[in-house]
Amino acid sequence: KNSGGCPLIFEKEGVYLHTNAKRSNQDTTIPGFIRIVERDGEGGEEETKFDPGYEPDWAVISTVKQERRQEHPPVREKGTVLNSYLSDDVRQWGSFSLPLSELYSLRRARFSLGRNFLVLTTRGGDPLPPLHFQRGGARELLKAMQRYIRLAPSPMDGRLFLAYPHDSGALSQSFDELHLFDDTSADLVSRFIQDPYATTFGGFSKVTNFFRGALPHTHQESPFSNRSPQDAHCPHPADEEPGFELITCGAELGPRPQVKRGKPLDNWDQFLDPEGRVTDPQKVKELVFRGGIVPSLRREVWKFLLGFYPWNSTTKEREDILRVKTDEYFRMKVQWKSVSEEQEMRNSLFRGYRSLIERDVNRTDRHNSFFSGNENPGLALLHDVLMTYCMYNFDLGYVQGMSDLLSPLLFVTQNEVESFWCLTGFMDLVHQNFEESQEAMKQQLLQLSVLLRALDPELCDYLDSQDSGSLCFCFRWLLIWFKREFSFEDILSLWEVLWTRLPCENFHLLMASSILESQKEELIGSNHDFNSILKHINELTMKLDLQSILCGAEAIYLQLTHCKLPLKVQEVLGLRCVEHKSCTLSSSTHQSQSLSHTRVSDFKKLFHLL
Repeated sequence: KNSGGCPLIFEKEGVYLHTNAKRSNQDTTIPGFIRIVERDGEGGEEETKFDPGYEPDWAVISTVKQERRQEHPPVREKGTVLNSYLSDDVRQWGSFSLPLSELYSLRRARFSLGRNFLVLTTRGGDPLPPLHFQRGGARELLKAMQRYIRLAPSPMDGRLFLAYPHDSGALSQSFDELHLFDDTSADLVSRFIQDPYATTFGGFSKVTNFFRGALPHTHQESPFSNRSPQDAHCPHPADEEPGFELITCGAELGPRPQVKRGKPLDNWDQFLDPEGRVTDPQKVKELVFRGGIVPSLRREVWKFLLGFYPWNSTTKEREDILRVKTDEYFRMKVQWKSVSEEQEMRNSLFRGYRSLIERDVNRTDRHNSFFSGNENPGLALLHDVLMTYCMYNFDLGYVQGMSDLLSPLLFVTQNEVESFWCLTGFMDLVHQNFEESQEAMKQQLLQLSVLLRALDPELCDYLDSQDSGSLCFCFRWLLIWFKREFSFEDILSLWEVLWTRLPCENFHLLMASSILESQKEELIGSNHDFNSILKHINELTMKLDLQSILCGAEAIYLQLTHCKLPLKVQEVLGLRCVEHKSCTLSSSTHQSQSLSHTRVSDFKKLFHLL
């Protein structure tokens, strides 16, 4: 209970009241808190004075009477209810209260300030000043409110939701059973395109903020647009519909288990039969996932993990494979080596690849003794392998970041041919990251957002409030699998874990989720904005403990697999049998065509910056 003796249902600090949401100067931004308290009473006028127990700049106290329940929908009536709760001087807000029985509607709005606000309107038709949840918590507020009221979308405005009372039997309804949307409605997707934030709040489900940033601005509707209310629910043309799927408000998570790392694989011979076949590939992968590989065995085991050698090949077959692959490699190397200067001058694409490779080779892992110095043979090998890869996959060619993938392979194998074919195996896993369309990167950022939303809605709300919900600061992590976030030795351990593809193919996304969760207290507690979030994430380089992050990622996986998950989360974790794969692929293609290329270029610039 609070100091006034009323049961406290909900409380959230760090909420900002904007007396003029069109301006962003300090005078119009007032910090305070919001509470929901429950009061006993039998009708009559409710007490408007409330002692919060301390002196904030302002406070909204939404009150609920336990026994009084209206039996009819709210109707706009003339009255002065608002005046009894609010100060007459808008510049001198103090503590004021609003009974939930007097709440007519709530609306999610985005003003020229660039931030999102929740606007409450009384039954008398008077809106309260907009509330900005700088540290998140709007979803939790609405969860608390839905114990006493129901919210239904207005047929005239897709961003507006009307408050209705419900009987006591409805109090037990789950948050997902509010039925705020008719899923068959033709305006569902169009409302996402017009105002993703508003529709998200209305349905209490979330399409990742990444798509909000990726959609063309012309598809988003301003709260002050000239579109008539009658047109608000009209569907947009079909080519504007990106095929979004509703994501519910996260899962009911159980306890997160404690995970410990195991010992590295240190006995390779025990897994080989007399002819050299690996007898139990799955056991090998499990040992590698659990503890990695001792350095002396990496050169041999990596070639199996990356597909250079089949798991069921004999020692003799592997010798034949190496001989054939060596011949093939040097035939491709001769092709680019034999290009004359005159030919190169007439081939701008080849010339561009060579220029990029030469530039990146001179700045890749120069702190490592294998690549240090000006005349180091390791640099020449790095250059030659990358140039030969351009001949192997000329459509993709060379893209910045590929040198980061090759250098650990070359360091471990100490062999030009073996490192090349290991690179081709690695690129089979991540080549889509380097495609010009960047569709795979956008998809991974979306999947990461889905995971984080299920794991920590509060952190997602905070990132959304700081225009960081797109998670663009994780772009480099996913592009080159954390190569620049951990030490060189840690990367050798991390990559061999990821190459096992255990416990799921998207374990690298669980790694990213583990890192973000580990930084939650710092991000929210220090009240970081967009720029400082980007700066803080960038400064994590070489400061993360790999073993802790790996344990956290595995623990997240085990936690999620033991609870009921939204279908989208199941798909990310590989827990759902994708029986409609073709439909999903078609939808994704349609979706990709609708995305703006602005975000792609932003990501590329961001990667260069970082």
